[in-house]
Amino acid sequence: MVRLRRSVEGAGCEAFAKLEFLNPMGSVKDRIARFMVERAFERGELRPGGTILESSSGNTAMGLAMMAIEHGLRCVMVVRRQTSQEKLDCLRAMGVELVLVDGDLPPEDPESYNQKARRLAEEHPDWWFPDQHNNRENSEAHYRTTGPEIWEQMEGRIDALVAGIGTGGTICGTGRYLKERDPSIRVIAVDPEGSVFFDWYHQHRLVEPRRYLIEGLGDEEIIGCPEFELIDDMLRVTDREAFLATRELARTEGILAGGSSGAALWGVRRVARTLRAQGIERPRIVTLFPDSGSRYLSTIFSDRWMADHGLL
Repeated sequence: MVRLRRSVEGAGCEAFAKLEFLNPMGSVKDRIARFMVERAFERGELRPGGTILESSSGNTAMGLAMMAIEHGLRCVMVVRRQTSQEKLDCLRAMGVELVLVDGDLPPEDPESYNQKARRLAEEHPDWWFPDQHNNRENSEAHYRTTGPEIWEQMEGRIDALVAGIGTGGTICGTGRYLKERDPSIRVIAVDPEGSVFFDWYHQHRLVEPRRYLIEGLGDEEIIGCPEFELIDDMLRVTDREAFLATRELARTEGILAGGSSGAALWGVRRVARTLRAQGIERPRIVTLFPDSGSRYLSTIFSDRWMADHGLL
């Protein structure tokens, strides 16, 4: 946990970030990979020589690849072709068998990201499919680890938790633990523009998803893992806002993190203003930086790529 300084100057808050890219495979998803694989072995759903199947934007796949090597398992991952080249190269280096799908396909298309994984699971009933998008063990991993760590590191003095929402496991598991210790703690999610979560949360309205570039946040359909009732508010961030904050984070704090971390930083600044307007003087806000910027050198940290996508 580190205290942010220059990146929140003028925000009038104390902001702290948990650097989850320091986990073994470089992301917050190592937590759920270990927890779910170990639980599957306990229940007899996995045995050495078995196969893990999952759909992932890359980070869960890396965590599962680590666990597959540890336990002598085969690893098959459904990943969007638009995923950063660095992530794809890392997965291949770990021996993962990649099933690449077109990220622009609508969610109902049988060849789309989530549908492809479900169909493969049906075709191979002997493969273990944790289904991180709908499996509440995703949240339980963070309830048991991330939440208690943050509570201890912050000495129980927290006004708000701000985090991106992807599968929902990180923010909901962590938020549930923190709210049990102090119900006054506000939990605020950050969703990318183009995802369906924001409209579902605020208006219970399912909108048509649109393509966005932030990896690991949002979704094209309502999934089963998020516990929306634990969330006090949800903000919507654009690709440009998230990526510029990501680049700023590297240059002001010396923290090379990914696009979802920039989205979280953007959210911290917004929430700080809101809490101050509500009369909380110098609020204490905690967030998580899910993965490393080294996985986005060819995208977010490339001036050419940013310019090609109209983000500079």
